[in-house]
Amino acid sequence: MIRTRSLGAGAAVAAALALTLTHVPAAAAVDDPAGDGPEWGECPGGAERGVYCATLEVPLDHDDPDAGTIELTLSITGRGDAPRTLVVNPGGPGARGIGTERQVWSSLPPEVADVYNVVSFDPRGVGASTPLTCGESDTEPERPALPHQPGTAEQEAERLDAARRVAQACGAEGAELLPHLTTENAARDLDLIRAELGRDQLDFLGYSYGTRLGTTYATLFPERTGRMVLDSVRDPWDSSWEVQFKQNDAFQRRAEQFFAWAAEHDETYGLGTDAAAVAASWDATREELAAAPAGERAGSAELDDMLASALYSDVSWPQLAGTVAAHRAGDSGRLLSAVDQLAEQGVPTALLAYTCTDDAWPTDWETWREATEASAEDAPHFAWLNTWYSAPCAFWEQPAGEPVEIGSVALPPMLLLHAADDPATPLAGAERMREVLTDSRLVVVDSGNHGQFLYERNDCVDDHGFRYLLTGELPEADTTCEGGEPPTA
Repeated sequence: MIRTRSLGAGAAVAAALALTLTHVPAAAAVDDPAGDGPEWGECPGGAERGVYCATLEVPLDHDDPDAGTIELTLSITGRGDAPRTLVVNPGGPGARGIGTERQVWSSLPPEVADVYNVVSFDPRGVGASTPLTCGESDTEPERPALPHQPGTAEQEAERLDAARRVAQACGAEGAELLPHLTTENAARDLDLIRAELGRDQLDFLGYSYGTRLGTTYATLFPERTGRMVLDSVRDPWDSSWEVQFKQNDAFQRRAEQFFAWAAEHDETYGLGTDAAAVAASWDATREELAAAPAGERAGSAELDDMLASALYSDVSWPQLAGTVAAHRAGDSGRLLSAVDQLAEQGVPTALLAYTCTDDAWPTDWETWREATEASAEDAPHFAWLNTWYSAPCAFWEQPAGEPVEIGSVALPPMLLLHAADDPATPLAGAERMREVLTDSRLVVVDSGNHGQFLYERNDCVDDHGFRYLLTGELPEADTTCEGGEPPTA
C-alpha cells in the first residue's frame, strides 16, 4: 500500500507550518505540581526549544500485562498550564510523531494555543519508542530498482525474493514485538497516554492512518473520547488489501490532474500542450530510464516513486515537472538529487508491520498477480508500484489479527476533514466513515492534497477545526470548502 504521508513530510508542510514559535519558560512547560504525571525532560537526539520528552512503560501485550513491558516516548509543547491536551498522530502507519507537536501547536491561533498543550509520540515499534528492527531490511535500497512492472519472469522472481527476505528478517529479528504491532494495541497505548497526562478524555488530531487509530480508540473507549479531528479519513471497513487497489485508481486520477496542470504550463516545461501529450512524454521518459538509468541510479521505478510522492501535494508539482523537463533537455542533476533523497528513506518496516499484521492478506501470489494486472489496466503508473510496496505481507510470518470493528458501538460526534481528490485516502472512504459516525460532520475541500487542517492555510478548513477544538461546536450540516489556487509554474 502506498504509504500515507505523515504531517512532517514534504515541502507543503514546511511552507504551511513555518511559523515563529513562542514559548513560556521551560519550567512552566513541564510543571507537574502533583508529581504523578510524566517526567518531562530532554528529547532523544535533541528537540526544538520548548519541546520536552518523557517515557511511558506500557504492556507489550495488553491482553497479558504480565508478559513484560515496552517503552513509548512522548513529546510535549505548549504553555504549560493549558486546561486541555491535544494528542496528535501524523499517520503512517508507523510514522514518527516526535516533532509533530511543535508543528501543530505553532500553527494554532493564540486563543486555541492558550487552551491546549500538544502531545505527540512515537508509536510502539517506532523511532525513540521500543523499535522494530529488521536487519538489512532497514538499510537503504539499491538504486536503480527493477522496473515496477516486471518485464520478465526473472524480474518478478527477483522482486518476490526481496519481499520474502523483508518478511523473514522482520519475523526473525522482531519475533517478540511483531505480534503486538497492531492498531488495537496502539489505541490501548493511547488510553494509557491519556491517563498519564491526567485527562478524563482524549482530545485527538489524527491524519490519514491516524484517523483509523483515533476511531479505533473511540470504539474501544467511547466514554473517554473527547474532541476528535480526523483529517484525510481512512475507510472504516476496507481491509488494507482492498484499500491498496482503490488507492491505485485514485493516484491515477490525481496523476492525470498533474499532467493537465503541466500542459497548462507547456511554455515552461515543454512536456506537451494537453494532458494526453504530457502523459506520452512522461511514459517516453519512463521507458528511456528503464532502458538506460540516468547516472546508473535513476530508472523507471525511481521516476514512478517521484510521481507518487508529488501527488500528495500540488506544491511539489513545479519541482517535479521542472526536474523531468531538465532531464529531457540533457541535465539530469536535479533528477539524480531527488533519487538520492529517495534512497535515504530505506524500507519502512514499521509501516509494513502494522499493515501486514492488522488484517489478513492473500498468501497465494497468483491472487496478487491477477489483481495487480487487472488494476494496471486503469492505473498503469501505480498498480505494480503499490503491489511491490505491500508484497512482504504475502509472506508475513505473524498471523494477522482481527481489527476492531469501527463503529460497532455508538460513538461521540467528530469533525471529519477531507480533500475531494485525495489520492492516498479516496473520498469514498471518508463518506463511509461519515455513515458510521452518524452524529459527526464531514467537511470536503475542493482539493487533491492529502492533509488539510494546518497544511493548506485554508481559512475555511482551519476555522472549522479551530472552532471545534475551542468550543466542541460542529458545523450544522456536512459542508464544503473551496480549495487553494493551483501552484505557479
